[in-house]
Amino acid sequence: MRLLGIDFGTKRIGLAVCDELGFTTRGLTVIHRRGGRADVEAVCRAAREQDVEALVMGLPLNMDGSEGRMARLVREFSAKLESELDLPLHLWDERLTSWEAEGILRQSTKARKRKRADGAVDKLAAELILQSYLDASPSKETS
Repeated sequence: MRLLGIDFGTKRIGLAVCDELGFTTRGLTVIHRRGGRADVEAVCRAAREQDVEALVMGLPLNMDGSEGRMARLVREFSAKLESELDLPLHLWDERLTSWEAEGILRQSTKARKRKRADGAVDKLAAELILQSYLDASPSKETS
């Protein structure tokens, strides 16, 4: 099953996809947010182009598991995506994925500021969200 991973941020939306077997992920693109309908349409267009069967969207919970302002925005955006695409959408705990993505990029390059500006962190965060979801999937368990 092909899935689209989504890292929703205030400035950018990172997207990633997995292979048809659900084993590996790759960063797809970064959408620079324009707000409102334009953001929904951009994610929907990517989902249709990639022929995905479901969406996995990072839910930014606080460290104590509670939801803050950003989690509410993610829930609102995800509801719009669900109604537009008529695909299953799974909200997935994304605590610390952006921090982890920054760490990975920091280890691989000294141009961290440039990577942040071009959205590399957002795309990698979407990959991490999706990979975490896939790794936790019961269909991957062996007996």
